[in-house]
Amino acid sequence: MTRIATSWLVYRLTGSALLLGTISFAGQIPTFLFAPFAGVWVDRLDRRKVLVWTQTLSMVQSLLLAGMTLSGRITIPWLLAVSVMQGLINAFDMPGRQAFLVQMVEDRRDLGNAIAINSSMVNAARLIGPSLAGMLIAVTSEGWCFLIDGISYLAVIASLLMMRIHVPAVKRLAASVLTDLKAGWTYVSEFLPVRTILLLFAVISLMGMPFVVLMPIFAARVLHGGPHTLGFLMGAMGVGALTSALSLAARKSVRGLIRMIPISAAVFGLGLIGFGLSRVFWLSMIMVLVAGMGMMQGMASSNTIIQTIVSEDKRGRVMSYYTMAFMGMAPFGSLLAGTMAHKVGAPLTVIMNGSAVLLGAAWFMTQLPAVRRKIRPVYREMGILPPEDTIQQ
Repeated sequence: MTRIATSWLVYRLTGSALLLGTISFAGQIPTFLFAPFAGVWVDRLDRRKVLVWTQTLSMVQSLLLAGMTLSGRITIPWLLAVSVMQGLINAFDMPGRQAFLVQMVEDRRDLGNAIAINSSMVNAARLIGPSLAGMLIAVTSEGWCFLIDGISYLAVIASLLMMRIHVPAVKRLAASVLTDLKAGWTYVSEFLPVRTILLLFAVISLMGMPFVVLMPIFAARVLHGGPHTLGFLMGAMGVGALTSALSLAARKSVRGLIRMIPISAAVFGLGLIGFGLSRVFWLSMIMVLVAGMGMMQGMASSNTIIQTIVSEDKRGRVMSYYTMAFMGMAPFGSLLAGTMAHKVGAPLTVIMNGSAVLLGAAWFMTQLPAVRRKIRPVYREMGILPPEDTIQQ
């Protein structure tokens, strides 16, 4: 709800594609800059306490935004400031949340299903939230979306405080932050499966995911609609993503998941190209649904494989680089998408970005045999593959 409300508020105040990209950039660039350092602290601190703090600060940010919007005092500089604040919070929240998920799952064999179920919940919200936001904005104002968001954090914080989780102690050397940071970077850059997955993910975040920033332009100028049109488009993307997440939740093993990464990237790219070409509302809905399916399949598959193969003592740092690839590249993509849309129009921008995602999928396919060879011994050690198994995972 907040994402849609923020985009529509910026567009209502300015009508500028460039400022849509700029606000998104301001909200995400702190994640890119601070996520690696946050990952070190996530590995050192109690992850649940980290999340309680980040969720509390997020609540304050949303309520501040609600107060300014409902009082009519909201301006673009204020939107920039609160967006930067949320970006700083996300730098700690996202790697902390990803790493904490593993602590809630007692049996590592259930991890893939747990990540998929988590994705299903996220995308159920992605389905319902935008539709509610579109209706609320149409009859009231963006401020009510921010207020509901702020109040909802109380349930999250209460849930975290009620959990009773046994976390096995991990022996960590008393190294400096910079030493831990270097160790995390060495692990990510030298371990081929993680490196390859994160590189593709960075390309998708840079070129593919920023199409969401341009959604208000498609709703208003391309499809000649309003806030309700934007809500329906985002809802369709949520349906596609939720369908994909539910299919992953039904999987019994992580085996075979690696090949889904380039396939899902290709589906995402084709969906973006189709969306950029469409001028008809129902066809745009279908293309956004396809894009949502591909995007979520790739995100959840990548997350599951990385969380499965990474060593526990480096999990927070590795997931911080995952956050950089996911959220950290997005601000540059948002700025690039906003600039391109300002110059050549939103439809051509999305078509070009979809083509770049397709090229990324083709590159990953060339790396797939080597990635499989590196993953296979890890799977055998974990019991996912029996020692004598000769079938490609």
